[in-house]
Amino acid sequence: MPYPTDLKYTKDHEWIRLDGGTGAVGITDFAQQQLGDVVYVELPEVGAQLTAGQVFGTIESVKAVSELYAPVTGEVVEVNSGLKDSPEEVNRKPHETWMVKVKLANAGDAEALMDAATYEALLAQ
Repeated sequence: MPYPTDLKYTKDHEWIRLDGGTGAVGITDFAQQQLGDVVYVELPEVGAQLTAGQVFGTIESVKAVSELYAPVTGEVVEVNSGLKDSPEEVNRKPHETWMVKVKLANAGDAEALMDAATYEALLAQ
């Protein structure tokens, strides 16, 4: 599956889709494949402050519990509440299924992240 070019990626296999000063955050197809069937996603509340590179939640699959890392620093402005009832959406549509939307503290944060080609090169190593 080619990785969407409108996303920015982290080495921890999260992505962010920017829309002005806000970004929707999710996990990559690679991450969901590694996890297997996702059964639960624990996310922060609206208003939570995230710090780039720090844990902001967890994702649980039949195989393991993994931490989710914030790609940027900022404030959670929206949480995908639909994942409570349908966490498997992460497996079905990893690059469309966002977890939180973050108002970026510094728009430059996202510039440091990988583009699709760089991320694919990382996976190929």
